[in-house]
Amino acid sequence: METRDPMRCAGKRQGLQERGFTLLEAMLALSILSVGLLATAAMQDMALRGNVDANELGFATSLATEMAERIRYNVKNVTAYSDIDTSNSATRPASTQTMARGDYDQWQTRLAATTQLRNARGRVTVTASGPTNLNQSLVAVQVTWSGKVLNHSVTLNTVLVADAL
Repeated sequence: METRDPMRCAGKRQGLQERGFTLLEAMLALSILSVGLLATAAMQDMALRGNVDANELGFATSLATEMAERIRYNVKNVTAYSDIDTSNSATRPASTQTMARGDYDQWQTRLAATTQLRNARGRVTVTASGPTNLNQSLVAVQVTWSGKVLNHSVTLNTVLVADAL
């Protein structure tokens, strides 16, 4: 006749009760996984938004640099570019300044036609800088545009020297 060991039977029953996950454990693991997935999705959204902002910033910088180069090429008439604003045609350079007027028209057309920047606007300010005998001018070229949430702006500052004739 076989005798049963009560400790051995209790151990088997206890081992059977500890197998698998309970519903509470499974729900907890699923909630932790869900939070992790949501955080990953939020990071993807932030990365995409940052990429779009960087792309817009690069394009706006290119447009500002383009206008600064146009002014540099026509440096003898740098004051003709003073206070131009592409959203206000009254600031267009005088008809006697054909090169500056053409630069304004082309820049205005490029800003208006761009699909990368919404409501793009360009402004130029020219102020005398340094001793007057050096003919230095501080030129600030600014491009502003509307983002999805905020308005953005890029300003390019440069000092130009008109050659003495």
